[in-house]
Amino acid sequence: MAKVKPFDKITLLSVVFLVLGGFLIFMSASLGLLAREGPQFSQTASSQFLIGVVGGFIALFIASYIPYRWYKKFSLYIFALSVLVTLMVFLPVIGLELNGAKRWLDLGFITFQPAELLKIGYVLYLAVWLSARDTKKSLAKIIPFGIISGITAGILLLQPDTGTFAVIAAAGGAMFVASGAKIRDIAIIVLAGIFVLTLVISVRPYAQDRIKTFFNPSVDSQGAGWQTNQSLYAVGSGGMFGRGFGQSVQKFIYLPEPTSDSIFAVYSEEFGFLGGVVLIFAFMLFALRGLWIAARAPDMFGGLIAVGIVILIMSQSFLNIGSMINIFPITGLPLIFVSHGGSALFMALFSVGILLNISRARRIS
Repeated sequence: MAKVKPFDKITLLSVVFLVLGGFLIFMSASLGLLAREGPQFSQTASSQFLIGVVGGFIALFIASYIPYRWYKKFSLYIFALSVLVTLMVFLPVIGLELNGAKRWLDLGFITFQPAELLKIGYVLYLAVWLSARDTKKSLAKIIPFGIISGITAGILLLQPDTGTFAVIAAAGGAMFVASGAKIRDIAIIVLAGIFVLTLVISVRPYAQDRIKTFFNPSVDSQGAGWQTNQSLYAVGSGGMFGRGFGQSVQKFIYLPEPTSDSIFAVYSEEFGFLGGVVLIFAFMLFALRGLWIAARAPDMFGGLIAVGIVILIMSQSFLNIGSMINIFPITGLPLIFVSHGGSALFMALFSVGILLNISRARRIS
């Protein structure tokens, strides 16, 4: 029997630790941005704090009190809105193109990546379909999963944003498995995912370059392999205990995007191996507690949302960390709760708020 309880404090505390600790890491990494771009540093830092930290925790608080079942009624509209907003990156007036990718909207007063909204819209709408279909009928799960995932993947790959595509694919796959899908259906989805990923790599030269440098970082050390090599230097020079807060050398000249996808390398250089273990442990605590909430959700809809949110956050975070130590190819994905991006942090904390609301309705074991 379900009973409303206070939201899960362990989940909240792990997120507070990651966000506040992440902001300190961000401020240190921003010294490299200050050295390169001067006055833009203050604007970047204030945006991260006001929109990401302050605004994000307000969004978390509000979302934690909105009954998660409310999203079932409006999931189609949320998903449709997220698709339309993401498609706006292709408009010539407000769509912002950087490094050959159209992933951002520039509204003048704010620049943001609408794929962050698409991620949560995808999870909510997919959870409705997977929780409402008879698990004995394979097509009742595979067809809507394929359509919803295909629309989302198509938009992301056109931008192109292969990293976010991989994150959403991981979340969708985890939700599909958690919904009680048959082994045969899971195999079909996995094979389809491998086919799409192989096709994407075969037609994207930059993806092929990243695969090559993943297997051999020295093959183009001054080009495609530069970020991998510099991140490995940064992580290695941190040793066991690190150089100390603010003392990273790589962030000033050598590391590309020290406040974004290279921020874990800056962190490891300053806090060393032990610091990296602490950060990874905080992420693992969040993940385990999030899956604990999913397992105790009062219905499948809530459980699937919880699984989707946890896997969205964890897959992106570990793709980022893994790429900095060459476990995965460079993806360009930021480290959630830590990297630059006020609107991305805002949406991540809003998603955590939904997870906390599900925890309030969890079953008592």
